[in-house]
Amino acid sequence: MLLTVDHLTKTYPGAEGPVTVLRDISLALAQGETLALTGESGSGKSTLLHLIGGLDTPDGGAIVIEGQDIARLDDRDRAALRRSVVGVVFQQFNLIPSLRVIDNIAFQARLGGGYDANGAAALADRMGLTPHLAKYPEQLSGGQQQRVAIARTLVARPRLVLADEPTGNLDEATADEVMDLMLELVAESGAALMMVTHSGRLAARLGRRLHLRAGAVVEAGA
Repeated sequence: MLLTVDHLTKTYPGAEGPVTVLRDISLALAQGETLALTGESGSGKSTLLHLIGGLDTPDGGAIVIEGQDIARLDDRDRAALRRSVVGVVFQQFNLIPSLRVIDNIAFQARLGGGYDANGAAALADRMGLTPHLAKYPEQLSGGQQQRVAIARTLVARPRLVLADEPTGNLDEATADEVMDLMLELVAESGAALMMVTHSGRLAARLGRRLHLRAGAVVEAGA
């Protein structure tokens, strides 16, 4: 199993005492599987995704990726994991304004020492970005910026892709185009995909769904 989450809990301090954001979450994801995380705002979806991505640490439980419990890793080792095994796509794009499109695409792979210029060019072409490689993020539309963000993640060839509302800032038609490309490219690479979404329509395009309410799993299914 590529990913196993076992009895995960997360609590944050609040003005009136600790606030439990995740309660005893368990799940598993195999290579090549796709999973949608759904639920209302505040249900813990993004927190769960960030914990799996090593962007935060849990209070209890285990997050095992390729046999390694990342909850036991220090910041440096978790960062190394994100460069080599796990790729994250954010809703806000998180592109670097001072870098051209081609350099934004290359950024993550270069950090991990696995940048392939030919592969990056081919991926950019698949994403419809070839005419824009010399531009800066501010010169692109929202849909184009999200394509750059997805390309930046996928060019590093992660085995687990985590996407946090990747089409949340896009209109429906553009969101469908971006989803089509992301699902196609993830399937071709054999990576697993876990995606946070508020859209039942988009969630239905993934292989399985996990629905959260108040930090707990209330529904799981195909």
